[in-house]
Amino acid sequence: MEAGEEPLLLAELKPGRPHQFDWKSSCETWSVAFSPDGSWFAWSQGHCIVKLIPWPLEEHFIPKGFEAKSRSSKNDTKGRGSPKEKTLDCGQIVWGLAFSPWPSPPSRKLWARHHPQVPDISCLILATGLNDGQIKIWEVQTGLLLLNLSGHQDVVRDLSFTPSGSLILVSASRDKTLRIWDLNRHGKQIQVLSGHLQWVYCCSVSPDCSMLCSAAGEKSVFLWSMRSYTLIRKLEGHQSSVVSCDFSPDSALLVTASYDTNVIMWDPYTGERLRSLHHTQLDPPMDDSDVHISSLRSVCFSPEGLYLATVADDRLLRIWALELKTPIAFAPMTNGLCCTFFPHGGVIATGTRDGHVQFWTAPRVLSSLKHLCRKALRSFLTTYQVLALPIPKKMKEFLTYRTF
Repeated sequence: MEAGEEPLLLAELKPGRPHQFDWKSSCETWSVAFSPDGSWFAWSQGHCIVKLIPWPLEEHFIPKGFEAKSRSSKNDTKGRGSPKEKTLDCGQIVWGLAFSPWPSPPSRKLWARHHPQVPDISCLILATGLNDGQIKIWEVQTGLLLLNLSGHQDVVRDLSFTPSGSLILVSASRDKTLRIWDLNRHGKQIQVLSGHLQWVYCCSVSPDCSMLCSAAGEKSVFLWSMRSYTLIRKLEGHQSSVVSCDFSPDSALLVTASYDTNVIMWDPYTGERLRSLHHTQLDPPMDDSDVHISSLRSVCFSPEGLYLATVADDRLLRIWALELKTPIAFAPMTNGLCCTFFPHGGVIATGTRDGHVQFWTAPRVLSSLKHLCRKALRSFLTTYQVLALPIPKKMKEFLTYRTF
């Protein structure tokens, strides 16, 4: 889609009805994820099942004109030698999903040394966070279970790998802790982060691997150092529980979404609140019975860092341009729970309480040279380092996202 156009539904996946379960219970799609290289899509489709689907969904997935298509998830991808769809039976309700980045060469050697029985451990892996506190680690290409990580005492709600390829995994749990695991060392638990007083809903590692953000059923957001595993600061500003968070691709911005109907954009280095995006209902409610109808469920950055997507309880997917205070596009979706962008842009995936996944067109934009330069500089310069540069004030404001 071009900037300003409404998102079009490209495809919708629906789970086949399992006869052995009560269909209405535990059918939610709590998490969806694309692999960093864009070759796989993971879908927590409810009833303890994760579907691993090669991407694109089919050979002509996005035809000219973006005609909406639908495909049953039970059919394997066709084609000689092409990756096949896989079903991972996790044995427990699956809440969190995370793909690893492709391991760096040293990681591959360590993997091979620790797991000689596994055919090709250097491949992509998927972590699944389960209802009983376990985390299961799978090899994507084969569907083989590699590791079972134990330590959490309650639901593992979210997972995040460090983007560096070091195979460090962060988990967030209803037991009010975050845990750090080193998959290069047999999944050794290397740190427990305590301090939250409520269930931890979300965790996100910054792309430069320096910071970790965690959101719990609290009004404040915690920012941790990924070097010392200590608390850097608490971000105060929301009026209700914060349930989702994400860093911009250059690590210079952090967005948090709350039941208070607001997304707040922060400078994670200074703790400064840069702007709020308020989710106003398009249609006024018929009565006052549901005061949280615009409660947010999920927020995520686009891969080039110019857009945000949000999912709220008012049955809308919204797309926001970074420098505008109102959404540039809406799409109707019922019972939305989560959203994520395709890593190469152009598509947003959303998951629902019904166990469905929908794929929507997302803005395709050619980043300006100014933004590309800012993104490149901010990927290794903190806000304080930018402010110390001998450059004009207006340039500093642009580089620190203060020109809104």
